[in-house]
Amino acid sequence: MLCPWRTANLGLLLILTVFLVTASSSSCMDGTQITQNNSAFPTEVNISWPILMGKNAVLCCPITLKYLIITWEIILKDQPSCKKAYKKETNETKETNCTDERITWVSRPDQNLDLQIRPVAITHDGYYRCIMGAPGGNFYHGYHLEVLVTPEVTLFQSRNGTVVCKAVAGKPAAQISWIPEGDCVTEQKCWNNGTVTVKSACHWEGHNVSTVTCRVSHLTGNRSLDIELLPVAGAKKSAKLYIPYIILAIILIIVGFIFLLKISGCRKYKWNKTEATPVVEEDEMQPYASYTEKNNPLYDTTNKVKVSQALQSEAGTSLHAL
Repeated sequence: MLCPWRTANLGLLLILTVFLVTASSSSCMDGTQITQNNSAFPTEVNISWPILMGKNAVLCCPITLKYLIITWEIILKDQPSCKKAYKKETNETKETNCTDERITWVSRPDQNLDLQIRPVAITHDGYYRCIMGAPGGNFYHGYHLEVLVTPEVTLFQSRNGTVVCKAVAGKPAAQISWIPEGDCVTEQKCWNNGTVTVKSACHWEGHNVSTVTCRVSHLTGNRSLDIELLPVAGAKKSAKLYIPYIILAIILIIVGFIFLLKISGCRKYKWNKTEATPVVEEDEMQPYASYTEKNNPLYDTTNKVKVSQALQSEAGTSLHAL
């Protein structure tokens, strides 16, 4: 288990009473024993402790003296203060407003007064203080616990050629740098849980750049991602490849337009010819009508009557003349 500080062979700073200082043979930091020989115990100590989310943490209360009351005070964001107390004289424990089951004593308080968090979550970011009560006064040993969250790093190139590097949901905010440097815009977005997303968008117009590197610096570790870019000259060459197709499309459009004009002209000519046809047919029907009248017996009878009447009229005229 990790613990950032441990004190052995402690002396109590009081004029009236001298307590027996006990030496601790183990350390809850990293296995290294920390001692303060012949030194006065300070009334208050505060330590900043960054720890990675998901790990286990042990917070040490570095004194075990007779007739002491040990109280762990836990102050978290947007939560009431939690207190875990142990009275050595009566071997009694008491808890107030403590609902997180991941925060417990390491073992029995009469054997070990350290506090453990298994595992550390982002909600455990806060202040933890061990209050050691004695007849001569209180002593404090506190931890400012800063929970670290590793950001998720992504790197991609957008359609317009801009390269985007993201460090998503890190705590604290990551720092992004580029190799080589380009024309970049960096922005941050803060989330309700305390994490921050950092986004950096860059482009290298007018530069002969084929590969770029995004470097993300963070307390949990640094990362570097590379990406190959399409050179500016290559982009222009790719655009030129479309020119023949564009010209071909224009030619096809012109040919199609001419073809439509021809079809439209033929249809107009046929329409005019169709309108003139009835007149010609009417003229051609006249000889046929005359032929019908000549060869039709009904028309022959009518003609004979008319001829007979004409002959009689001429005969009458001749008689009158005599």
